[in-house]
Amino acid sequence: MPAEVKEILALESRWGEIDGSHRKLAHRGSYERRVWVSPATVRRVLAAHGRILPHRPRREPRTKTPWPQWVSYRPNVVWGYDLSTFAAARCQVLAILDLVSRKWIDYLICPEATSTQIQVLFTRALEAEGLLEGIAGRADQLADPADPDPDQPVLLAVSDNGAQMTSGSTREFMALHAIATHFGRPGVPTDQAPIESFLGHLKTEWPHLETIKNPAALAAELDAIRHQYNTVRLHAGIGYVTPDDEHSGRGPAIRHARRTGLKRARRRRIAYHRKHNHQSPT
Repeated sequence: MPAEVKEILALESRWGEIDGSHRKLAHRGSYERRVWVSPATVRRVLAAHGRILPHRPRREPRTKTPWPQWVSYRPNVVWGYDLSTFAAARCQVLAILDLVSRKWIDYLICPEATSTQIQVLFTRALEAEGLLEGIAGRADQLADPADPDPDQPVLLAVSDNGAQMTSGSTREFMALHAIATHFGRPGVPTDQAPIESFLGHLKTEWPHLETIKNPAALAAELDAIRHQYNTVRLHAGIGYVTPDDEHSGRGPAIRHARRTGLKRARRRRIAYHRKHNHQSPT
């Protein structure tokens, strides 16, 4: 109706710059109790009167950066790390996960997360996995002409774009320890899906962690859960073996034994039913 057309044009003049879309203007009309029309009607009326809403170009999605070519899909080559907040204990947990074997390498409870905590945790994790000695002797290897690729990093650290991860201090630490860094796209947590999924499972499968108020008690629980996670809990993402099995190289043999066992059991069932099934067909 003419009155509705008038209200739509008035809405565009008043709210077009703020709302910026015909959908919002349609809801703005009912919100202001001035006109009740559909978004398609608003768009049609504005087009008929030559009105163009402010064009706001969306940010072009960034292309996902692949891992470097030197990365091999084996344990202790790609680590992911991230933070998770535990509100009851008023602290954050910084964790490192091997993205190939899914082994929970180490963690650190900290009241605040800075580059210092990242350096402490990585130093401890590198020492626990036996990588620190190789990094310390890397200066001699760089001068060895027989080394085919002296500039190749020893590890790839994957994370999001948190301030702690992208700080200059963290970058300097990673460079000094021959660790390459790989950052996911902003707002796309699936780029570091394994570590994000790990933290989600940690809080979902052990919900009592978010009720613990004492950081020392939280650390004791995390130690017990970490042992269970690495050595007892079967992980679907690596073929239903434990992360410790995959990290130590036992995973392929366990998966092969299961496939062989399934085939053998099927042959036994077929032979059994052929021998014991004497019913005549109806």
